[in-house]
Amino acid sequence: MAKYNEPETTSNNINLIGLGTEIHGDVTCNGDLRIDGVLVGNIVAKGKIVIGETGKIKGEISCKNSDVSGFIDGKITVSELLSLKSSSKVLGDIFTSRLAIEPGSKFTGYCNMSSENEAPNKLQPNITNENDKKA
Repeated sequence: MAKYNEPETTSNNINLIGLGTEIHGDVTCNGDLRIDGVLVGNIVAKGKIVIGETGKIKGEISCKNSDVSGFIDGKITVSELLSLKSSSKVLGDIFTSRLAIEPGSKFTGYCNMSSENEAPNKLQPNITNENDKKA
């Protein structure tokens, strides 16, 4: 008799939302995810998210790595490498450690590239006015 094992925290499975599929809701994934269809909702993946040329997402994305060839309308948080391919269109803010943008890619938004250990306030230079020091 087969025993039921607890689900692993990470998975080597590749999940696919195919062309012609439209999903409304949030997606949580322990492995990799490829989207060639439409997703209206947020995605949290422990692996890599690939958005194909026909893929469209309206919502927030959080993952380890990502290759984008399609359309995203929302915030993207990638802990390692985000790669925007030449056919990609992104409307939203990007937070990543490393970023690769191919010529032809379109991006409108704010981009913050920092390591996970860096505090956001350390990104701002400490500017003081000479008159403030004298007072």
